[in-house]
Amino acid sequence: MLGQHIHSSVEILYPDTSDVLGVNTILPVCPNCEKLNTEINFLRSEVGYWKNCHQRAQEREALLKRANEELQAKLKLRERQLFERRSEKGSNSRERVESDVPARSKNKRGQQRGAKGHGRKCHENLPVVEEFVELAQDQQCCPCCGLPLNPLCDTQDSEVVEVEVQAYRRRIRRRRYLRTCKCDRLPSIITAPVPPKLIQKGSLGISFWVTLLLGKFLFQRPLSRILAELAANHNLNVSPGTVTDGLKKIAHLFTPLYEAIVDRNISQGHWHADETRWLVFAEIEGKVGPRWYLWVFCTSDTVVFRLEPSRSSEVVMDHFGDEATGILSVDRYSAYKVILQYGRILLAFCWAHVRRDFLAVFKDRPEHKQWAIDWVKKIGHLYALNKKRLKLLDTPEFEIAQQNLQHAVDEMAICCDQQLDDPKLSVVCRKVLESLKRHWSGLALFVAHPQVPMDNNRAERQLRNPVVGRKNYYGAGALWSANLTAMLFSLFQTLGLWNINPRLWLSQYLLACAQNQCNPPVDTKNFLPWNMAPEKLDQLRISEPIDTS
Repeated sequence: MLGQHIHSSVEILYPDTSDVLGVNTILPVCPNCEKLNTEINFLRSEVGYWKNCHQRAQEREALLKRANEELQAKLKLRERQLFERRSEKGSNSRERVESDVPARSKNKRGQQRGAKGHGRKCHENLPVVEEFVELAQDQQCCPCCGLPLNPLCDTQDSEVVEVEVQAYRRRIRRRRYLRTCKCDRLPSIITAPVPPKLIQKGSLGISFWVTLLLGKFLFQRPLSRILAELAANHNLNVSPGTVTDGLKKIAHLFTPLYEAIVDRNISQGHWHADETRWLVFAEIEGKVGPRWYLWVFCTSDTVVFRLEPSRSSEVVMDHFGDEATGILSVDRYSAYKVILQYGRILLAFCWAHVRRDFLAVFKDRPEHKQWAIDWVKKIGHLYALNKKRLKLLDTPEFEIAQQNLQHAVDEMAICCDQQLDDPKLSVVCRKVLESLKRHWSGLALFVAHPQVPMDNNRAERQLRNPVVGRKNYYGAGALWSANLTAMLFSLFQTLGLWNINPRLWLSQYLLACAQNQCNPPVDTKNFLPWNMAPEKLDQLRISEPIDTS
């Protein structure tokens, strides 16, 4: 009996011990200990229950920790989207990653001491209006003795640049002639012909429409603000309805130019593409809401904008058609990937977007900060090697630079695979590396094609100017206005690539349209930069490009 009680007491203290007393079987329990056995079994079941509760609590705590980390990362992401500087240009605006080099103090704004300046601007192309300044009559004598001063033959000259813009009425007085003959087929009085007008019976001249089109579609100012400035500064009051009706009448003048730009754009072998939202307040069948999308397809000498109601791959397929072949630089949006199934166009993905993935981990996940820093440095090393390779293009040293770049790309691919094979890799890091590996063929395309840039920044820069317009005047109010917007965006951006003065070009083109009875001129293609004679290009070009970004 004593052994049985000892055995039972040990089981209570050590419920998981099967043989504390050195015996292989539990000793029989006396009838008086049945209550104690019942309590022991109850306590054993309680132990199992609380163990399960503890395990579930640990799992729930782990889930809550992961959820908290996700929420903290999303919070940091939203804060960056709202308050962070968007530009990645320059060392001051770019995210500084940790390194052994100490951070430099922030430079003051403006010209830095010791930096080479741009020099004084030359304005010799402007006309000169001479203005003579003389002493007053009572000051043309010596203030001491009163003897008169003798004027010298030379002057001390200085220049001041002035801008005077004014609106005026152009009164056209046509001479009338009286016939001296007696011919019956002609009227007795003959009047000189009417000068060409862009809109028949319209009171607004070509210079007005040039100012309006440039202000709205190049400098992204709302029509209401342009008209308010004309009224305030030039005492010219024009009704908004008159302007809207006039724009609708002249919209067809730019259609043949736009179609020619599109044809040349498609015939190129390398493109950049991107898209952004745009509002069109017009109701069409099958479209809900005003959100449209502004697509851009740009090459080295053309820029094409398309305003489409959707963001689907149909826009890309419709733009390139069935014959275009080449390389398309894009981000990782899935609509572009559909074109790969036809095998005619290769996709070169953007390394800047990949870099942003690692920077997002760097900013939002402090526990993986060093891991993200290492990958950002790897990408920066690729940029440096590619830049060095392009400088050595068409030189004997190019092959060595090409091998160095290929070796660095191969090492990055191996490092990606090795980290993905690590089972301890974080879910956040794994997601970034899986995306990197999934798009690797398009990311490494620049190695075999030196003419292809590593990023898609060109397309994003072309969208900057329209985005300013979207913030200033929201979008378009009708389908014809949306089409006109896409055409003039394409036209002005293309002229900018050729460094052509848009005011001079637009004045000449609208004058040719007016001379053709408000229709596109017969020689429309001759107004395109690639069809112009070199002498005409030199006349239209400006000394410095217009920065509209």
